[in-house]
Amino acid sequence: VCKLELRRPLTYLRIMAKSILGMGNPLLDILATVEQSVLDEWGVTLNNAIMAEEQHKPLYVKLAESHPVQYIAGGATLNSIRVAQWMLGAEAGKTSFVGSIGTDAFGKQMKEQVAADGVNGVFLELADVPTGTCAVLVKDAERSLIANLSAAEKYDATHFAGEAVTRAVAEASIFYLAGFPLTHDGGKAAVTAVCEHVNAAGAAKHLCMNVSAPFIAMFFKEPLLAAFESADYVFCNETEAFALSEAMAWGIPEGESEKIAAKIAELPSKRPIPRTAIVTQGAEATCVAIAGGKSETFAVAGNPHTLTKEMIVDTNGAGDAFVGGFLSQLALGKDMAACVRAGHYAAGIIIQRAGCTVPATPASF
Repeated sequence: VCKLELRRPLTYLRIMAKSILGMGNPLLDILATVEQSVLDEWGVTLNNAIMAEEQHKPLYVKLAESHPVQYIAGGATLNSIRVAQWMLGAEAGKTSFVGSIGTDAFGKQMKEQVAADGVNGVFLELADVPTGTCAVLVKDAERSLIANLSAAEKYDATHFAGEAVTRAVAEASIFYLAGFPLTHDGGKAAVTAVCEHVNAAGAAKHLCMNVSAPFIAMFFKEPLLAAFESADYVFCNETEAFALSEAMAWGIPEGESEKIAAKIAELPSKRPIPRTAIVTQGAEATCVAIAGGKSETFAVAGNPHTLTKEMIVDTNGAGDAFVGGFLSQLALGKDMAACVRAGHYAAGIIIQRAGCTVPATPASF
């Protein structure tokens, strides 16, 4: 009876959802299930993400020639935005994404997939640079990511000041940024612009950020911490959390994610509301800490918790899906427990599919 009584108010709330805007590096994922020998050949490990170096450049063509591959619109931020849109439903508030792609076939495919998912893609299109790609090497349901940014790292901040982006920024109440744009000048300028916009809006708008990868914490710590000063919500997984802890010399042993979350929450802030730090740990409990307040853990219950090993197809995008689920409920004004529960639900759906792809049917959360 309770569930039936909740359906009508929920529909109303979905119509009133706040608009979400993501800005990041759009990459067309080239996903393949591979053998250990492939990981060894390219010098990569599972559960890690790296930038492609010169020796990785032949990987993308070779992978498509030697293995069955799937092409999926991706990149960490875009994954989260697409999942948030799916969780909210077609009748909900708008989601938008800003980034740069090429005018090539991959760029065309990217735009088509984003539009099909209901996301407003506001792309800078570059004629002289190919669309960025990311090799997603999957083995035993775990993944290794090798990103070749190409057009994604050529983002020009003048595009961010253009009419289409300005309109999307004005409409948005929630902004989501991964740490990856901090690796290139155009991305850093856009991140700064988002921070300034959110700070000018005070508590009416929120910036959510993600550490995104251990190398961001290790090699881009200063711009990351500068952006965190404007962030109301900071996400990372346990590996990224420990990398940040090491970079900050906090002296917290690996695995003590609750303590690291508390330290992240207490980092310097320009915001009028306390920061919330969220550290995911796969199937283990998610840690949440609020600056000046309590720390909590939320068990991974429900959909992901009941999955058998045989049901897990690919963990690629699980963390991105968690953020997407979380943002969808944040946009609806839900409490922390509901936001985390939605994150767990979304991640549990995504890991039953190849790549970060959403089902054709609406979310039943």
